[in-house]
Amino acid sequence: MPINPLLDFAGLPRFDAFKTEYVTPAVDRLLADARSVMAELCAATVSPDWDNFVSPLYDATEKLNRAWGQVGHLNAVMNSPELREVYNANLPKVTQFYTEYGQNQRLFERFKELDASPAMATLTPARRAVIEHELRDFRLGGADLPADKKQRFMAVREKLSALTSRFSDNVLDATNAFGHYVEAKEALAGLPADALEAAHEAAAADGKPGWKFTLHAPSFMPVMQYADNRALRETLYRAYATRAAEFGKPEWDNTALINEIVGLRRELAQLLGFASFAEYSLEPKMAESPQQVLQFLSDLAGKAKPFAQRDLVELKQFAREEWDLPDLQSWDISYASEKLRNARYAFSDQEVKQYFPETTVLPGMFRVVETLYGVSIEPTTGVPAWHPDVRFFSIRDAAHNLIGQFYLDLYARPSKRGGAWMDDAITRRRTGGGIQTPVAYLNCNFAPPVGEVDGKKRPAVFTHDEVITLFHEFGHGLHHLLTRIDELGVAGINGVEWDAVELPSQFMENFCWEWDALMPLTQHVDTGAPLPRALFDKMLAAKNFQSGMQMVRQIEFSLFDVHLHFDFDPAGAMPVQALIDDVRRQVAVIIPPAFNRFAQSFTHIFAGGYAAGYYSYKWAEVLSADAFSLFEERGVFDAKTGARFRDEILAVGGSRSALDSFVAFRGRPPSIDALLRHNGMTAAAAA
Repeated sequence: MPINPLLDFAGLPRFDAFKTEYVTPAVDRLLADARSVMAELCAATVSPDWDNFVSPLYDATEKLNRAWGQVGHLNAVMNSPELREVYNANLPKVTQFYTEYGQNQRLFERFKELDASPAMATLTPARRAVIEHELRDFRLGGADLPADKKQRFMAVREKLSALTSRFSDNVLDATNAFGHYVEAKEALAGLPADALEAAHEAAAADGKPGWKFTLHAPSFMPVMQYADNRALRETLYRAYATRAAEFGKPEWDNTALINEIVGLRRELAQLLGFASFAEYSLEPKMAESPQQVLQFLSDLAGKAKPFAQRDLVELKQFAREEWDLPDLQSWDISYASEKLRNARYAFSDQEVKQYFPETTVLPGMFRVVETLYGVSIEPTTGVPAWHPDVRFFSIRDAAHNLIGQFYLDLYARPSKRGGAWMDDAITRRRTGGGIQTPVAYLNCNFAPPVGEVDGKKRPAVFTHDEVITLFHEFGHGLHHLLTRIDELGVAGINGVEWDAVELPSQFMENFCWEWDALMPLTQHVDTGAPLPRALFDKMLAAKNFQSGMQMVRQIEFSLFDVHLHFDFDPAGAMPVQALIDDVRRQVAVIIPPAFNRFAQSFTHIFAGGYAAGYYSYKWAEVLSADAFSLFEERGVFDAKTGARFRDEILAVGGSRSALDSFVAFRGRPPSIDALLRHNGMTAAAAA
């Protein structure tokens, strides 16, 4: 019988050999092995040190993490009924194990013993940080709870795990279920040729005439932005805004799940003595309290809202006078905004998109990173992946030593959850065989290539926003891959405060607005011409177009998240929809229609890691903008500044606090000034 590929840790994941029937035997075996190691370590009488206690514990749990990580990754990118079933069947067992780990009183005592021992002083800063984090996490995991409360804590954790997985499944199912067919081409005026071609291919794949539109971003966004047919825009908007809500299949309605999730999170926090889940969530973050976060968001809203109001007044006036849209609705915003931007700056996203073929963007992005950090990035063939579109790359240092590898999965498909994200496949650590090479998954949802030119498949082309998304996710990847820390718990993104983890990703976005960095990424997909400087200057002039509206939208989501997990009572009289409506009245300038059910598909906080942490996007943006300002002062490709950013931010992972790392790089605490300047929110701009 062949070895179960999920139990093979000799190298890269063996996706070519994966079968769903391997999952349960592998999970059961790894759980048993990990529990056996934990039992031995708990029974030991010798004084704990790194080699006889921490290292073997991490050996056992890392194998479980790597195997289960593969299953979770495949569930996100190649979702199927069979995989979903086996994933959801094993999820409670894995959740139970980590809850048991976090509540293991003997392990907790052993870590405390090690922390109090003379050996602690001899450990490296990274190893001391690992132990400090473990002690904190044991407290947050319920290790100090009495037996009856431990049992309830475990039950709540398991239930939450199941509910959040179901929330995500419901959003995916509701998204996939929608298809709108159009047979009359005149009803599709305004749509770009590539969007029409993709829609025609989608309809043909279903055996239908005409064009098919879905709620996946590559299909949905062009309709909202370019379709002259207002009824078509409204149809897709309404379907998108009501996903997984009471208007569709009852089994996909996330409304009750939201209350249940929020209530269980609150109970979880209160079991540990926290007044709210927000306070519990902030314990390992940079921000010190929900009140501090609310004040930060309130201050930012106060600065951004006047600009947002000005943006909306201008848009409404333009829509009324130029496009006879006196009653601007939510399904008109992207369309009218694109027309206004085109009128003001004389270019469109569709025009710019032709200059960003994938075949030029990827090597251009790699060149930016190679120049900044003195590494080389090269394609690596023969590596098994989960889909034919997936590619694999290796990162090497100046001496050509392998330091990191990553999978790149760029295109949208029905089996893949929406959005863009980075996840870790393997984390750097020192083992008996040397340094373990870190490996990352980088995932996007861009439109795949469509059509042919001269008999060859036309490459995918990206909007500038999609290029920014790609840079963002690669920034996360570099944080994971360029670490120099050898301890699993604080290598790469591990141990980094959640509200600082976006710093490297948002930092990378800035290079998409620098001519010297961006120009080598460009080549017109048909003519081969580079992006004209005049067009770039228009893009730059338009960079902060509607930045006020965009910022208050992010603040709206963040405030909703914090209040939901801080001072909202899920068992009270106020429904969740009333909470988000109240937040909108305070900060939003665009109020969606009453049928909008944004919360029901807000997977970031209900099925991701951002519960009571969505504010971290803006919090980290303060750090990233301020960090990039040093490059603006010294040159965007200044090698010394690049090396310093790698050494003080990327390389150190979670081995020290994010604030200490920022100060080590920037030479001072962070300032909000660069963020406001980058968004055009200065006193001069307000005048």
